[in-house]
Amino acid sequence: MVKLGELVMILDFHRQGLTVSAIARELGVDRKTVRRCIARGLEPPVYGPRKPRKRLLDPFIRYLRERVMAYPGLTGRRLWRELGERGYQGGYTAVTDVLREIRPARLPAFEVRFETPPGDQAQVDFAQFQVVFTDEPREARIVWLFSFVLGYSRLIWARFVLHQDMQTVLRCHMAAFAAIGGVPHEVLYDRMKTAVIGEAGGSIVYNRALIDFARHYGFQPKACRPYRAKTKGKVERPYRYIREDFFLARSFRNLDDLNGQLRHWLDTVANPRVHATTQRVVNEAFAAEKPHLKTLPLAPFRSVLKLRRVSHEGMVSVGGNLYSVPDATRKRVVEVHTLADEVRIFEAGTLIAAHPVLEGRHQRRVAAGHRKMARIPDRRRHEPIRILRTGDVVAARPLEFYQAVGQRLACPGDQP
Repeated sequence: MVKLGELVMILDFHRQGLTVSAIARELGVDRKTVRRCIARGLEPPVYGPRKPRKRLLDPFIRYLRERVMAYPGLTGRRLWRELGERGYQGGYTAVTDVLREIRPARLPAFEVRFETPPGDQAQVDFAQFQVVFTDEPREARIVWLFSFVLGYSRLIWARFVLHQDMQTVLRCHMAAFAAIGGVPHEVLYDRMKTAVIGEAGGSIVYNRALIDFARHYGFQPKACRPYRAKTKGKVERPYRYIREDFFLARSFRNLDDLNGQLRHWLDTVANPRVHATTQRVVNEAFAAEKPHLKTLPLAPFRSVLKLRRVSHEGMVSVGGNLYSVPDATRKRVVEVHTLADEVRIFEAGTLIAAHPVLEGRHQRRVAAGHRKMARIPDRRRHEPIRILRTGDVVAARPLEFYQAVGQRLACPGDQP
């Protein structure tokens, strides 16, 4: 084999006019080699294919091919064990390298877009966001975006909340139904705990409160298949859209400001747009879908909670928050009814308190009129001072009166 340096010297001597024999004597190579180098010039040398090295797995290739053709689903680990039982002493990686060559390639399945008729389905889910409110600049808060998307028109209704508890879920449902002016025939859920408890006998077990709520509004709850996010892609894809087009590079004072800006963005940007998949204006498609929605029920939804004990401070705990009862409450145990947006407290069947639902936890609400403290009168006025015991009334008199009484009692002739 002639090296590159020798090839250059051969060509250089040839250009100087030396004969083939002289070049061969000068460089100590064969004359045939000199002639071949002069004829080929500076073209790179061509080498023949290298003989493949013998591998430990070569005697077992036929067995692997037959097994994979008969059972394409066999794993590499199992085939490696089978080869070990037949005398193979090589490694697992060598087996998987050969399997990639001989295993039949899987044809990629085409995704079929699933479209629903007008009013037929809505999809619901939560997504986590992290935000720093300007009212609390030192603390990063975790908030959850509840998203409700109609399947036909792709209309989005969304709201940021602090928790994913059942009361929040039902309250968001009610607000979404009120906003669209109707109820879809079916609502598709991820397997969140507020919707799905588990499975029994191959059937999905839904949360009892959700079943009662669905029966009241007349829709059918449906859980998507586990680990199949594509079955509810209509609600999954908008999360990225909301995060990138609305949430990023904005500032929010508090949760109310966050939801106010979100509502404005939905009304002016998201729902008036031409949807990339359907190529329809979302609001126009919703106008065609709305007549197919079920009508809203006349009465609000009520869910009865278990009995609650009144604390020594006159507060009742509901959902991690405290709500007041009037001072006149006699019973230590009351009945609590919760609507999606209101907490009602009953004593012996009589409504004694109604509170709006508090967001978050560890909050207190004392309604106006529930705490009637004894009024302390102005001592400068001649008004009776009431002692806490019933019937004890003392007249408030100026100091001059008591001075005159003392002087009268001090006179010897006036004593009894």
